[in-house]
Amino acid sequence: MVRALHRTVHRLCTTLAVGLLVVPGLAQAVPSFARQTGFECVACHVSWPELTPVGRQFKLGGYTLMQSVKEDRPWFPTRSDGPPPKLPLAAMLQLSATHTNSTAGADPSDFPRNNSAVLQQFSLFYAGRIAENVGAFAQWTYDGVAHHSAIDNVDLRYANRLKYDGADLSYGLTLNNNPTVSDIYNTTPAWGFPFASSSVAVAPNAAALIDGGLGQQVAGLGAYTLLNETLYAEVAAYRTADKALSLFRAGTDKAADAVLHGAAPYWRLALQHVWGEGRHSAMMGTYGINARRFPDSMDPTGPTDRFRDLGVDAQYQYITDRHRFSTQLNWISERQDLDGTFGAGAASNPANRLRTFRGKATYYYDTKYGATLAYFRTSGDEDNGLYNTGEPVTGSATGSPKSSGYVFEMDWLPRRDVRLLLQYTAYREFNGSRTNYDGFGRNASDNNTLFLMGWIMF
Repeated sequence: MVRALHRTVHRLCTTLAVGLLVVPGLAQAVPSFARQTGFECVACHVSWPELTPVGRQFKLGGYTLMQSVKEDRPWFPTRSDGPPPKLPLAAMLQLSATHTNSTAGADPSDFPRNNSAVLQQFSLFYAGRIAENVGAFAQWTYDGVAHHSAIDNVDLRYANRLKYDGADLSYGLTLNNNPTVSDIYNTTPAWGFPFASSSVAVAPNAAALIDGGLGQQVAGLGAYTLLNETLYAEVAAYRTADKALSLFRAGTDKAADAVLHGAAPYWRLALQHVWGEGRHSAMMGTYGINARRFPDSMDPTGPTDRFRDLGVDAQYQYITDRHRFSTQLNWISERQDLDGTFGAGAASNPANRLRTFRGKATYYYDTKYGATLAYFRTSGDEDNGLYNTGEPVTGSATGSPKSSGYVFEMDWLPRRDVRLLLQYTAYREFNGSRTNYDGFGRNASDNNTLFLMGWIMF
């Protein structure tokens, strides 16, 4: 097994090296936001995609900030030192390999392409200014494991700023397809750590609805504001992305997509403070959603399940040219009223609680060498009908959603647009137990994974 993994890593590194050679302009090319602003990536990111105070201001401004242009702008980028193109296009490539601690006795479909080098993801972006006060971040992604492409995160914005009598107000509108994708901090689910993870490793069954359960399935219109660079607030309403809004879930699986009853209100409040000429920044906040979802996406009638999610989060960053440190905390409490699922016999309880905690600390030296340690934990009420699939690997013999563990990650950026990532996920508990969690003899530690990825932006 060790030899097989070594060969896989060697193939992945070779593939990545070839990929760099066949894109001769990559060393000079940068993503569309950097081309537009003229900023180095490290001005807006602790290390992409985690935002600095400058990056958060750029997002608040609707992705519209642009460097001064003294010559005609081409439609596409022509040279590294040229003016920003009229079409703010960018791309992303992820090549990866995953080794799961044990797959003994498991169905191979539970671990597709384990110990193999894979094209994990290829994405195209339209990301940047559209008009003076209008900008966009729109992503289309090809999944190299499932061999399928679909819309990814989308955030369309109108933004403006008002200064009057000592008040400084940044404000705007956002139309997006994933609750928390519009958020400017790296604590909430859409942009929280891990920023990349294996697409072929098995994952715990339970997650709050706001924790990825609605991404690329809904469309929401929201308004946001930042007052005196201190108080951030956002309110939005999300509904099923159908009819005229179906583009926001184009290419996704309609049978598995969530279908909501009416509109789901979303809210966000945060207090932030930046000091020391931007070297230090801190935030404390809260957010949540109240959604009613039909248990059967193909039959959106009858009783619904109601999810009330409340999150509390915090963040601190220390940023200099040589040393960069950041830490984030995120806690989510979910109340589930399962009128539809319980009535259909697919849940054992009419109501449940689910709680999730994540925390991480990251250090970067010289914006090139990084290390992250993270802890995660999910717990809640036991529900055999909801969490136990009755299958090896994915089941929960106790019907418990409890899972916990650690993530260790090392990053190396040989260039600003290239990342090599080595990540190890160690489970203490998985789907309710440390040992024999599925009732077929599988232990939580059997799902420990070693993940290697080459990540290229251009």
